[in-house]
Amino acid sequence: MERCQVPPQAGLGRGGPRVRSGGRSGGAGSSDPARAAAAPLRHRAPARRDRAPPARRARPQPPSGAGLPGGFDRRCWMALHSERLPPDCSAQPAPGTPGDDRIYAALFAKLKELLAWRASDGDPPAPFLDGQRYYEQGLYEEALTQFKKIEDTDFQAMFQLGVMYYDGLGTEKDPERAVEYMNKILNSDSPKARHLKVAAAYNLGRAYYEGCGVKHSTEEAERLWLIAADNGNPKASVKAQSTLGMLYSMPVLKDLKEAFFWHSEACDNGNLESQGALGIMYLYGQGIRQNTKAALKCLREAAERGNIYAQGHLVEYYYTKKFYSKAADLAKRTTENNDINMLAKKADCHPTYVAKGVAMAAFYLARCLQLGRGIKQDQDAAKKYYSKIFFHEELNSKCKCSPLPAKFLLLFYIGISLLNESSEVMNY
Repeated sequence: MERCQVPPQAGLGRGGPRVRSGGRSGGAGSSDPARAAAAPLRHRAPARRDRAPPARRARPQPPSGAGLPGGFDRRCWMALHSERLPPDCSAQPAPGTPGDDRIYAALFAKLKELLAWRASDGDPPAPFLDGQRYYEQGLYEEALTQFKKIEDTDFQAMFQLGVMYYDGLGTEKDPERAVEYMNKILNSDSPKARHLKVAAAYNLGRAYYEGCGVKHSTEEAERLWLIAADNGNPKASVKAQSTLGMLYSMPVLKDLKEAFFWHSEACDNGNLESQGALGIMYLYGQGIRQNTKAALKCLREAAERGNIYAQGHLVEYYYTKKFYSKAADLAKRTTENNDINMLAKKADCHPTYVAKGVAMAAFYLARCLQLGRGIKQDQDAAKKYYSKIFFHEELNSKCKCSPLPAKFLLLFYIGISLLNESSEVMNY
């Protein structure tokens, strides 16, 4: 994946580009400070303090959920997923595989290699390898049986059991037991647990954030995610880096410069959702000075990689700039598939924002069809796409998401009314 880079001066405040003081923190997976100093300047917010978790002032606690960075004038709840099992240091990813996919591709490749070696040697698979094979195939009950055989001696099996008990994979949900497993990994001094610590810290942060298995605490979730993110280290939890970007976009914790920093780190480390969020921040000047060129670069790259929310914002941008053919073509591609969960899983993005992206594209495609802008006029097709807006709005309401912008809903009623009455349409 080509990194979404912009000129060093782009988007920075007064005084030109500034670099963070100090190197990366000394947490798990820290990189050489010389490497950080020699690295080219990427997306950067103004200089910031070292992210070792200090004592922070008490904040009011939000409900169980937090805002995601999107249009920034509307919010929805964070739907977090467990961090998956990281590989050990000997698993080398294939060159050119972006972000977290490199980790899982390397892990699975090593797993198959070890299984083949043991089979050729006439030795039955070890419990962890056998359990991991079942886990990758979705045979969770069989995987659970294998992992439990070695739960006291194998940290990787311990990690997988924590994920399975928290998410209810192959067993009843038992978040308290899951938290116990993750705490054992995080607090262990064993070298065999070292490569699992950042992922365990992310999962514990999720538990505190959701108040599941432990008492809800946004403060503790933030502290654990900062440990997991390791100041943007690409070998740390990229999921934690992206999640921090979302966390700092919440109304209660609102710090858009911090949100920009963490999304830029996650984007440079291959995270697709943060790449789209970064484009939107540049587009609207949120946490960074407005920079349309940088915004379009991020949004187009994210859209090409399958970020549906980025596609929806690109459709809106093309339409408002009167590039109607571009808007209609992209909107048609964005609205082809209505399986929101499948699209979200494929892109590893939040389903609620996938739904919003599809709804945005459907709205502007309906406008193009209604007014014959960039596409042949078709009133019946326009009605069909207008109806998609409310299909996805209903999905959003079930997910406790805030509604689509009032502009969309108002123009929906006007558009349908004008279609039904065959009246002169508005110029929007």
